[in-house]
Amino acid sequence: MFKPGDIMIGGIFPVFNKEIIGISMFTSEPPGVKCAGFDLRAFRWTQVMIFAIEEINKDPALLPNISLGYRILNSCASPTNTLRAALTLASGAEDKELNSSCPPAISALIAESGSSQSLAVAGALGPFQLPIVSYFSTCACLSDRDKYPTFFRTIPSDFFQAKALAALVKHFGWQWIGAIQSDNDYGRNGILAFTEEIKKLGVCIAFVGTILRTYSMDKILEVVEIIKQSTVKVILAFVPEGDFYPLMKEVVKQNITGIQWIASEAWITASRPSTPEIYQAFGGALGFVVKKMAIPNLQQFLTGINPYANPSEAFVKDFWETIVGCRPVLPGEDTGTDSTNEICTGYETSSNSNDLFFNVTQLRVSYNVYKAVYAIAHALHQLVFCQSARAKSMRQCLNPSEIQPKEVTDHLQRVNFINQFGDNVFFDVNGDPPASYDLINWQLKNGQVQHVTVGHFSSAANNDNELSIQEENIAWRTGKMVPTSVCSNVCPAGTRKAQLKGKPRCCFDCIPCAEGTIANSTGTADCTPCSQEYWSNERKDECIPKIIEFLTYQEPMGITLTVVSLLGASLSLATMILFIHCRYTPVIKASNSELSCFLLFSLFLCFLCPLTFIGRPTVWTCMLRHTAFGVTFALCMSCVMGKTIVVVTAFKATFPGNKLAGKFDPVQQKIIVFSCTLIQIVICVLWLKLKPPFPDMVFRYSNTKIVLECNTGSAAAFYGVIGYIGILAIICLVLAFLARKLPDNFNEAKCITFSMLIFCAVWITFIPAYVSSPGKFTVAVEIFAILSSAFGLLISIFAPKCYILLIKPEKNTKKHVMGKL
Repeated sequence: MFKPGDIMIGGIFPVFNKEIIGISMFTSEPPGVKCAGFDLRAFRWTQVMIFAIEEINKDPALLPNISLGYRILNSCASPTNTLRAALTLASGAEDKELNSSCPPAISALIAESGSSQSLAVAGALGPFQLPIVSYFSTCACLSDRDKYPTFFRTIPSDFFQAKALAALVKHFGWQWIGAIQSDNDYGRNGILAFTEEIKKLGVCIAFVGTILRTYSMDKILEVVEIIKQSTVKVILAFVPEGDFYPLMKEVVKQNITGIQWIASEAWITASRPSTPEIYQAFGGALGFVVKKMAIPNLQQFLTGINPYANPSEAFVKDFWETIVGCRPVLPGEDTGTDSTNEICTGYETSSNSNDLFFNVTQLRVSYNVYKAVYAIAHALHQLVFCQSARAKSMRQCLNPSEIQPKEVTDHLQRVNFINQFGDNVFFDVNGDPPASYDLINWQLKNGQVQHVTVGHFSSAANNDNELSIQEENIAWRTGKMVPTSVCSNVCPAGTRKAQLKGKPRCCFDCIPCAEGTIANSTGTADCTPCSQEYWSNERKDECIPKIIEFLTYQEPMGITLTVVSLLGASLSLATMILFIHCRYTPVIKASNSELSCFLLFSLFLCFLCPLTFIGRPTVWTCMLRHTAFGVTFALCMSCVMGKTIVVVTAFKATFPGNKLAGKFDPVQQKIIVFSCTLIQIVICVLWLKLKPPFPDMVFRYSNTKIVLECNTGSAAAFYGVIGYIGILAIICLVLAFLARKLPDNFNEAKCITFSMLIFCAVWITFIPAYVSSPGKFTVAVEIFAILSSAFGLLISIFAPKCYILLIKPEKNTKKHVMGKL
């Protein structure tokens, strides 16, 4: 297609989408390039370019008195032919038109639809500073300004499309998807960008199938087999429509349904696959496309295309044969026999055709071509008139024949205008336009596949992306429910994901959380440990408070110990009352009534002491229980020691000249008792002052329980108190043992010896039992030791006296007490 003008713009379009590769025998000059597969969609792109140029030529405000011309060539969707066409356009026309002078070389080039073709053109023409504006090449690799300094495009980069597709996958929670790419730069780079985005979201790709329009059927069937064997329910096809169509037909043929297809912008709105037949397997497909637009007067222009009105126009005969269904033959032209269509009568018209070619209400790629032409026109206007098209007065500052491609490139980079549709047309530093997509859904209405807009995606300058979807308007191929696609079902609460060896991270087993850890939400990668005071429930989905354990008054053990303690205190109190009542009798006088009362009072306190060990530990009870225990038992041992010393000294005094008994009168006995007790009091005061006992929570005994106990604060102080009592007990035992064989019918030394043996035995066995007992049983062991030793003293020392006082009063005489063995 060619039309001369003051300034020429080149165009390369895949009007035929498949190159027929012949075999050269090298015996003659190779034949010219042959192409097949007339593409109505690409042919409309060429017509939109022509329409826009003619519209600009009629606009008095844009490039006034300067005509734009064009030369459009076919690429056959082949990088090789695209490069050949680009070099042809850049070097000028090969043939002269109607004896005219050679038209000027192009000032800008609109090319190409495929990213591989655009890479070839941009790489070859970039060093010559010729600006190239693509309308459909989306590969992010073309944004590299170092490699492609003159490349621009009116369609967003796949960098943004990959973000949009990843946002779509994230929105619907698809974790396990397949991918199909075309074996070219567009497909490979698109899938690479998409993979990088979804990796951030934890999504896995199960497989990547590769196809191309020139592939054999065997290779296509291999991809079909991969799809059939895979468990994925969502597949992304990042493929141009021409490469994808053979696979689509095979998928329909083998009745592979139940898959949710995600489309790249290259095929989601293509007319050829948008048929009820293809819809059987691809219905409900979702994909992003650029903004649609209806161009005024374009439909009238398209319906005016006629091979009889434009007999020399390229591709028009192929267009007519496709639309009308007959082959136009001009007068004097050979009818030939190559075509299977019948010859037209000449009365056919395309005005009443319902073909999508004439539907100009949802132009997307065509609108990109339209914007590309106007962007070049505004750059040329700025260059020629040194002012924008909005200026009132216009005067040329540069002759169109003097235009250099580099100048056009510089002005194209600075283009910024609002077109008649309100769109702001400009390019960023990488030659890319702002990213904005519509989300398209394939729906079948009235027997026709409709491309329904169900959402929108836009990218802001601060890298924030916004995706909005009207889910209620989506028609899913699998029904009304959103399809799911996971390699492994989401782990329920109480379990965690365990990666399967050799599998993608989306494939995992669900392992129950360990004891003490929980997963309170689904799909958790790791279980969360409960805090120290909590433990996991049976379902492992909630942390519950641990059971708090301490010795209480309500439990059987606590009740038993309380009763025994009160019983011992009552017996001590009763015995003391009995001794006071009978204090003038020989038995009581012989046993030193004053020390006996002190001893009984200390035993009374010893029996009450366990009550401080029962119940919830507090600061005061913790300080009281150990100090009260230490002081009362020190008082008890002091009294026993006093009684023992009195017994020993009393019998030693019977020897002539021995004055020892006189030194241990009642005052001195009291001094001994209170001195020994005072030492323990001092130890306890220092303990409470420096490092007192305190309530503590112990976790080591059980994972599910918290044992409340009193921490001694200072182990040295605790064992010092116990040790001091032990020293007193050993002294008493030694003294009593020495006096055990002294004469007298009522010799207390034997009773004291026996009581001390019990006392020492109890506390010696207490130490290992105390250390090894868990939880509240530690307290129970200590209470048992206190009660056992106290009962041992009470019974061993005072039971014989009470027996005489209450049962054998006849023995309560001085004669019996002084009787010899």
